[in-house]
Amino acid sequence: MLEGIVEEPVKINYTDVGSGTPVMLLHGIPTWSYLYQSVIPELEEDYRVIAPDLLGYGQSDQRDQFDRSLHVQADMVLKLMDELGLDQVNLVAHDIGGGVGLLLALQAPERINKLVLSNSVAYDSWPIQDMLVMGHPSKKNESTQEFEAFLSKAYKEVFAHPEQLTETFLQGIMAPYLHEEGKLSLVRNAAALNTNETTAITSKLSTIKQPVLLLWGTKDEWQPVETAEKLIKDLPDSTLVRFDESAHWVPQEAPKEFSAEIKKFI
Repeated sequence: MLEGIVEEPVKINYTDVGSGTPVMLLHGIPTWSYLYQSVIPELEEDYRVIAPDLLGYGQSDQRDQFDRSLHVQADMVLKLMDELGLDQVNLVAHDIGGGVGLLLALQAPERINKLVLSNSVAYDSWPIQDMLVMGHPSKKNESTQEFEAFLSKAYKEVFAHPEQLTETFLQGIMAPYLHEEGKLSLVRNAAALNTNETTAITSKLSTIKQPVLLLWGTKDEWQPVETAEKLIKDLPDSTLVRFDESAHWVPQEAPKEFSAEIKKFI
C-alpha cells in the first residue's frame, strides 16, 4: 500500500525480478504490465526489472474514488521508487506511460537516468477516438460481453500483423477489465485522458537533459511516427529507432528486438 498519492492509501501491483541496474517499465491504456510479459524475461537476465500497474489499471487499485491523471501516475511512480529504495531508474514507457515519463524527466530529473519512449503520447496526439468512446459515461452500462467485444476490436485494429495478437495475449491483457469493477475503472481511466497534460509541457521538452530513445512502430494508427519525428526535434539528446513491421504494441509485436535496443541504450 502506498500513501500520499491520493487521500487514502492505494494498492499498487508490481513485478520486481532480476538484479543490478534498475529498469522500470510503464504501460499505457487499455493495457497493464502484462504488456511486457515477453520483454521482462529478456531484460531480467541483465537488470532489475520493475513493472508496476498504473493506478486504476491491471491488478492495482481499481476503486472508483481517485484521480487517474498523468500527474497522479507520476507521483505514484516516485512513491513506489521510494518504497523500493530506488534513487534512480532507467524508465521504459509506452503510450500514456510515455506521458508520465516526460513529466518525470521534467519534474524529478534526478530520479530518471535514461528514458525510453515507445509509441508514446505527446503534444496533442491523444486521446484517440477509441479512448474517447471508451471514456463516455454510457460505457459503464454495457454488459461485460459488450465491453469485451469493444476491447477485442480495438486491439485487433492496431496490430500490424494479426497473427501477433495471440488469443493468449488478448485474453491476458483484457482479463483485469472483464468484471464490473474493472470495466468501470477502465472507463474512468479513459475519461481521465487529458491532452492538456502534454501540451502544457511542450515548450519545456527542450530542457530535458536525459538521453532519450524512441522505439516506434511505424504502422501505428493511434500514435503515428510523425509524433516521434517531432519529439526528435524537441528533445536535445534523442534517437529514433523505427520498427517498420510493428504498429502500436511493439513490446508484444517485436519483444526480442525491443529488448535488444533497450539493452544497447542502457
